[in-house]
Amino acid sequence: MITKHIFTTALLLAVTACAPQAELVKAKSEITDVREDVKDTKTQVQDLQKRVDMIDANVKGTVDMQKAMADYGVKSDQITTDMQLLQGKLEENNFRIAELAQKLDDKTFKLAELSAKLDELDAKVKLLSGNTTTTVGKQAVKTPEPSDVYRQAKSDYDKKNFDLALAGFQNYIAQFPSASQADKSQYWIGECYYAKKDFGKAIEAFSNVIKSYPKSDKVAGAKLKIGFSYLNERNNVKAKEYLYKVIREHPSTQEAALARDKLKKVGK
Repeated sequence: MITKHIFTTALLLAVTACAPQAELVKAKSEITDVREDVKDTKTQVQDLQKRVDMIDANVKGTVDMQKAMADYGVKSDQITTDMQLLQGKLEENNFRIAELAQKLDDKTFKLAELSAKLDELDAKVKLLSGNTTTTVGKQAVKTPEPSDVYRQAKSDYDKKNFDLALAGFQNYIAQFPSASQADKSQYWIGECYYAKKDFGKAIEAFSNVIKSYPKSDKVAGAKLKIGFSYLNERNNVKAKEYLYKVIREHPSTQEAALARDKLKKVGK
């Protein structure tokens, strides 16, 4: 009986001793799990921080880009304004140069006229000194100045008096072949024929602009109107050839823009 009691007491002690041990193991296991969770959480936090940093960088980059684009836009607008001002000055200077060239033509013509009059007076003096009764021919009729001839021909064209304008421009070239408006007169001859729907002669006249005055500012327009003339003759192959020439050889001109528009309508 005593032995049985001792055994029971020993068993109870053993069970009581095992209980704290089991709880300790369980606690350690839970601590380990918590540490793993903390580690995973730290990793997730670090990943989130990296993503936040990237977003911040992107936002900053976007702001910088927007600022850069805004600055570029301001600079671009300023450049465009400067270019427009320069273009305006260039056009004004070209107009003044054209005016001065016409005045120079007139001065040159007047000098030639005065020289002719001096020759006439010299001939009269020689005749008088020789006691001859021979008379000099009729007094020369005053010839219009180059600028007057060109101005009148252009006025006739603007009034749609194309036959008068054609004669005027042809007269200008005949009388003043080296004058400053000779290239423009040749161009307007082509425009007169084009307005009269004589496209064959228009092509010939515009071609003379290109051939005789290759550095003229009317060359691009002459090529364009050759293209238009061929279109009116239903020769689309030659028309496209000249329209593409305008675009290729004079890309930044108004004529190039007109050539592009015409090609869209007729088909490339």
